[in-house]
Amino acid sequence: MKNTKQRAVVLLSGGLDSTTVLAIAAKEGYACYCLSFSYGQRQVVELVRARETAKRYGASDHLVLDLGLDRIGGSALTSELAVPKSDGLAAGLADENDIPVTYVPGRNTIFLSYAMAWAEVVGAFAIFIGVNAMDYSGYPDCRPEYLEAFSHLARLATRAGVTGSSLTIHAPLLTLSKSEIIRQGTALGVDYGKTHSCYDPDKSGAACGRCEACQLRLKGFAEAGLPDPAIYQSGRG
Repeated sequence: MKNTKQRAVVLLSGGLDSTTVLAIAAKEGYACYCLSFSYGQRQVVELVRARETAKRYGASDHLVLDLGLDRIGGSALTSELAVPKSDGLAAGLADENDIPVTYVPGRNTIFLSYAMAWAEVVGAFAIFIGVNAMDYSGYPDCRPEYLEAFSHLARLATRAGVTGSSLTIHAPLLTLSKSEIIRQGTALGVDYGKTHSCYDPDKSGAACGRCEACQLRLKGFAEAGLPDPAIYQSGRG
């Protein structure tokens, strides 16, 4: 039988947020086309998680594209810059007016551009992205006004847009706290033990427990009153 579901491209990193977004898109009845990137990040365990997650949710397709953002650098995630660490729960997180060194220049714009192109090819009129303006407010490409601007661009720059159809950017986690995201994902049956958040894991993939991403994740689970099933390095988490 021909699949008549509406199609959506879902940006999937293998992390907590993007996995929750995939669960939301699947729950809403979309045929999900998952898009991930090997962009020169310092660890690849997230791509392992992304592949497992796409398969687990029965994605219509899962495309992993190679990008060389490490050749551009400028981020602790793509260069030899040190990943900031903290020993206190959610201590030392970036002020909302600062741009953290973990910001990857142009990343969401690049990712959304590829998602926009693939959406045109597969006939999707929705793109799902797991950006969050509450816990990552220091990132300029996670703000509501940024998404509004990109949506305007998509209407101008695509065949669908100029012929009267609309390509919609869905960011269902945009205004949620990390604990709210975790509660929603848990209600949808997300297995967070199969997600990866750490910016600087060890060779086994165990999370450091001290980077910003780990601290926000731990804080979110604590506030949600739930145990974090991620594997942390000895003495952390």
